[in-house]
Amino acid sequence: MADPSSYRPRPGEIPDSPGVYRFRDEHRRVIYVGKAKSLRHRLANYFQDLANLHPRTRTMVTTAASVEWTVVSTEVEALQLEYSWIKEFDPRFNVKYRDDKSYPYLAVTMNEEFPRVQVMRGHKKKGVRYFGPYGHAWAIRDTVDLLLRVFPVRTCSAGVFKNAARTGRPCLLGYIGKCSAPCVERISPEDHRELAEEFCDFMAGRTGTYLRRLERQMADAAEEMEYERAARLRDDIGALKKAMEKSAVVLADATDADLIAVAEDELEAAVQIFHVRGGRVRGQRGWVTDKVEEITTGALVEHALQQLYGEETGDAVPKEVLVPALPDPVEPVQQWLTERRGSGVSLRIPQRGDKKALMATVERNAQQALVLHKTKRASDLTTRSRALEEIAEALDLDSAPLRIECYDISHLQGDDVVASMVVFEDGLARKSEYRRFQIKGFAGQDDVRSMHEVITRRFRRYLAEKERTGEWADGQDADTAGPGVGDVASDGRPPADGRVVPDDGEALMDGPALKDDDGRPKRFAYPPQLVVVDGGQPQVAAAQRALDELGIDDIAVCGLAKRLEEVWLPGDDDPVVLPRTSEGLYLLQRVRDEAHRFAITYQRVKRAKRFRSSPLDDVPGLGETRKQALIKHFGSVKKLRAATIDQICEVPGIGRKTAETVAVALARATPAAPAVNTATGEIMEDEDGAPETTTDAPGEPVTAGTPDERRGQER
Repeated sequence: MADPSSYRPRPGEIPDSPGVYRFRDEHRRVIYVGKAKSLRHRLANYFQDLANLHPRTRTMVTTAASVEWTVVSTEVEALQLEYSWIKEFDPRFNVKYRDDKSYPYLAVTMNEEFPRVQVMRGHKKKGVRYFGPYGHAWAIRDTVDLLLRVFPVRTCSAGVFKNAARTGRPCLLGYIGKCSAPCVERISPEDHRELAEEFCDFMAGRTGTYLRRLERQMADAAEEMEYERAARLRDDIGALKKAMEKSAVVLADATDADLIAVAEDELEAAVQIFHVRGGRVRGQRGWVTDKVEEITTGALVEHALQQLYGEETGDAVPKEVLVPALPDPVEPVQQWLTERRGSGVSLRIPQRGDKKALMATVERNAQQALVLHKTKRASDLTTRSRALEEIAEALDLDSAPLRIECYDISHLQGDDVVASMVVFEDGLARKSEYRRFQIKGFAGQDDVRSMHEVITRRFRRYLAEKERTGEWADGQDADTAGPGVGDVASDGRPPADGRVVPDDGEALMDGPALKDDDGRPKRFAYPPQLVVVDGGQPQVAAAQRALDELGIDDIAVCGLAKRLEEVWLPGDDDPVVLPRTSEGLYLLQRVRDEAHRFAITYQRVKRAKRFRSSPLDDVPGLGETRKQALIKHFGSVKKLRAATIDQICEVPGIGRKTAETVAVALARATPAAPAVNTATGEIMEDEDGAPETTTDAPGEPVTAGTPDERRGQER
């Protein structure tokens, strides 16, 4: 626990102007980001007597080891920079809203030649019109199914569209009148785009125009005695009205507004948002957050507004935002919203009428969401805490292992040997920290040596970070840190910028490479309290030996053997047997199974990549198109290998020089191994009586046998 006075800025150092400040911990991670109208006055509040601070604020300032700030010219700039840094650094003590789920949107891809209507989740893309979010994807599909009668816009995927264009036959929707079939040119690109724009206008709330137009057309058809056409128009009007009924009118004046309600207690807060467009509720979403800082309802609303509109522009920001409490001060937030929209935005508390009544409904939803979340969370927290305590007690650890790393080795009969590292923090998977390795210190199958190599490489990187940042224990220097530290530079780390860059054998998952000096997570920078290996005594001994060789003695090691689910500790002849009903054993099993899943997934990817290799891949200057042309012409690599240069030249696009290069490359290449039926052991032969090499695609040899038989050979 740090003393805030140890890093308190000297008097007069902090400017009396608007700005954004960051607290960092001893590892230089950003743990809190805040903004202030006056940096001097705001930061002074953090360095008062600890007894006067809120418990959460006291925890933050004692966890921090330094503070820094950036001066800006206005409060609006401070608001924008605060949002950017919270998104970038993900500080642990800031309010961060967690979506209850990934909400689906109805999207129209106006950025394509033939716009497509579909369900989308995740980040919004440029050039796509979004409507929602919706509570369930089936609600979107029901609405679209009704509207396609009137607006038969394309809904098929790119693959289906191209296949229909190639065959000249539309899909089923084209035959039943729910698609205008642009794939077979029944409608021009211009007319189809106009149809998509009308669909978007209807979804945006401009419904009266289309209903009145259809009613006029129906009346005209009836007057001209075209009763079948009039009946179809009548059904279209019914479909539109039925789609409109799915979102009832809640505000009679066709208002575009977002209503935000907050339900909170001392520890947590739930936020509910209703999106009203054209007076109708078009979408709903909810967030939940831990109140890790002392915060008012107005500040919670401000954070919700940042989360909601931080990446939105134009009409995605409505003209009116109704909230239960206003941020203090409200002017910078309102100005920021106006800049995001490009026109005036009203941020206010509803006082009376329909809007007040609808806000009460949103507040009830927020209260129910908080109750439901606390019910689930209590169970989860209790279970995870008990599991960690049981592990600490069983392994005789000083404290509960809040960070657990698990390692597993995977291969197929000694080929494509890889390893995985998965991370669990507070009993939950931290997928952004997962890593995968290629075993390259030796060839063949040896799980013990593989485990030793992986543990050595992972913790050598950790020691390299400590050496680079000077985070050594008292009296310890780089020369006494343990063997292996000095040769980190040979792993590929450029000495110019000091970053540890993974070599060929290590791939990073779930995110881009991050810098080291700005508070974001670093590669292999944080040590676990417990290392779990998938295996028994030999694997545990190898992992412990690797740590000993590196001079690391403050990380516990254990192994979980699959056969009897027994826990092995280094140097013990007998395993630790946890009860089958133990939450600690269940957590270790989950960690081990996740490591196995991650390892075998990577191993299969490498194996598939190797199987897809072809002798033609090594021919210089031969691209994918000409490779496919060669295979299509001859039928297989085997027949291509037997062809003469003149025969190869007959392939369109292949000149004599290229044909000679292909012939030489195939002559040097070793023929693929024959396919073997692993169930019977017999060599499978083709029609000519020659051993057959099975392929999933041209030039892609695959081991014969059923998928279950092949999986049985995987480790």
